[in-house]
Amino acid sequence: MTDARRDPDDIEALRAASDVLGIDALLSEDERATRDGVRAFVDDEIRPHIAEWFDTAHFPVELAPALGRLGLLGMTLDGYGCAGASAVDYGLAALELEAGDSGLRTFVSVQGSLAMGSIHRFGSAEQKEEWLPRMASGEVIACFALTEPGAGSDPSAMSTYARRDGGDWVLTGTKRWIGLASIAALAVVWAQTDDGVRGFLVPTGLPGFEATVLEPKGSMRASVQTQIRLDGVRVAASALLPGARGLRGPFSALNEARYGIVWGALGAARDSYEAALRHALRREQFGRPIAGFQLTQRKLVDMVIELQKGALLALQIGRAKDAGTLTPTQISLGKLSNVREAIEIAREARTILGGDGVLLENSPIRHAANLESVRTYEGTDEVHTLVLGQHLTGLSAFR
Repeated sequence: MTDARRDPDDIEALRAASDVLGIDALLSEDERATRDGVRAFVDDEIRPHIAEWFDTAHFPVELAPALGRLGLLGMTLDGYGCAGASAVDYGLAALELEAGDSGLRTFVSVQGSLAMGSIHRFGSAEQKEEWLPRMASGEVIACFALTEPGAGSDPSAMSTYARRDGGDWVLTGTKRWIGLASIAALAVVWAQTDDGVRGFLVPTGLPGFEATVLEPKGSMRASVQTQIRLDGVRVAASALLPGARGLRGPFSALNEARYGIVWGALGAARDSYEAALRHALRREQFGRPIAGFQLTQRKLVDMVIELQKGALLALQIGRAKDAGTLTPTQISLGKLSNVREAIEIAREARTILGGDGVLLENSPIRHAANLESVRTYEGTDEVHTLVLGQHLTGLSAFR
């Protein structure tokens, strides 16, 4: 057989070869245009700087207006300056953003799916008009405060409480692992009330609201996670999200965020694979490129098999979401499978890079570290496993 080594600098040819099943052809021309636009943004604005941002724990908040101009904030929402895009379009955008870094995709998810999604779905007309246009443009950043130190996988155990005081509400409690709170102007806070769990729009500048950045971290370093302390924060009656009652409110927002993860994890995995492939084509040992060795080829092949399976899974879930038939159980399957396989791909890609794989100039070690957080938030592996287990058996193993 004649060797015809692929050019490691021809990324389009490498991607075409990696699309063994021809999944790209399943996308429409408009969907590919959306993907390519976000990919170009990542290549120009994120990729050249992300190693430094990760190293210095810097979140590039200055990119928020640019993400707004691209229509990525509240991307699938209608009206109020939002793009009204399809679920598949959003998924492709999430994939390309996370190919840059999980922290940037997480920002778009917290802002668009969690915070904006809650206001769009459960807010009053006045609340939507006040906040959504400025959030869609990136002018206003918001956070979503659900998780607590003692209530992570079991949000029904939350202790944050909102009590009525005349015409106002007074919120007291602590939230933890809340993305963006230290830079946000608005917090969507979920709290127990005498009427069950309710959602509130809380400006972060109010007396009694304190956000402390959680650091140092070994993961998601180009992102911001915080602990929030609510010490008798007083808001007007108009701060209540009128359409949200019980845990259905936050859970519906979490399903939107989980959907984005199904796609986003593939971006981190694909970027890790491509870094390993290019290195293997360039790096020579024992007189030949290491891409020509059987063990290296097996690693690359195993990565592509999982990438292709994951892409088909994400696309099937996306088409179902656009058709209105997607179920939470299907989202759990996608999140569990794609994140789990993405971590393995990032770790295996690091081995191909050898010693250089621990340098931040190479992305797999960063993606592997970030994906440990992605694996944990919006439902751990264990939670999604039990969701699927209950679906299969009809028996709940949560308690």
